[in-house]
Amino acid sequence: MGFNMRERLRKGGHEVVGYDRNPDVSDSESLADLVGKLDAPRVVWVMVPAGEATRATVAELGDLLGEGDLVIDGGNSRYTDDRGNADLLAAKGVGYLDCGVSGGVWGKDNGYGLMVGGDAEHVERAMPIFDALRPEGPRDEGFAHAGSTGAGHYAKMVHNGIEYGLMQAYAEGFELLEAADEVTDVAATFKAWTRGTVVRSWLLDLLVKALEEDKGLTQITGYVEDSGEGRWTVEEAVRHSVPAPVISAALFARFASRQDDSPAMKAVAALRNQFGGHAVVKAGPSSGTGATPE
Repeated sequence: MGFNMRERLRKGGHEVVGYDRNPDVSDSESLADLVGKLDAPRVVWVMVPAGEATRATVAELGDLLGEGDLVIDGGNSRYTDDRGNADLLAAKGVGYLDCGVSGGVWGKDNGYGLMVGGDAEHVERAMPIFDALRPEGPRDEGFAHAGSTGAGHYAKMVHNGIEYGLMQAYAEGFELLEAADEVTDVAATFKAWTRGTVVRSWLLDLLVKALEEDKGLTQITGYVEDSGEGRWTVEEAVRHSVPAPVISAALFARFASRQDDSPAMKAVAALRNQFGGHAVVKAGPSSGTGATPE
């Protein structure tokens, strides 16, 4: 994603010098080399994994940059990290912005949705960069100065929580359509929803594309990871006493996708058997399922 952003910035007329630990895709040998190749005042965009990797990178940049430089964290950092990063850099006269970025692998051509937190003066200074990255059209339809430090990553966190819920709804609809004998062309049904219906969206378009490439989605498993933002969104909902049942259920569904045999559902099956004599499926050798009915 960072590579594609670099290419979009260059297409927009910006001079970009990049550093990556992989020398095959890097313009510099180190962060120090990168800083040395930029004319002051510098703007350095950080696009590395959230957590310690980002914190360490920001700290190293704090030792390399000077008064009047600016750091933008465009990764999926937790918003609670932003104040510490901003304070560390401010002590050295370096500005800091947090920027939530949405657009994935398609952003290079379509542009990126941007949500920024930080001081207005720093946002204004970086606006030519944001304008080059965002989609064409009105600025307020692809960019927001969401608020103070941390607001950009907070907005992106909630954005990704909503994304969890939307994807889960489409996924459950897909499974239901697949289960119905009456529906013989699930892919065509989804495609018919892409224009004119109230459920049309870019996510729906992507699901249609996936079904056209692999009808029935037989080439992949249902194992789904989560990168953190959904968990953080649910934690914030609890902290603010905001009901978020859809996002929470979507997160828990991802947890369930990673279980070969759910311990919780074993307990449910055992309870149904105990109070009602309902049949259970015994674990053991079988014709490939790993269990035998009883």
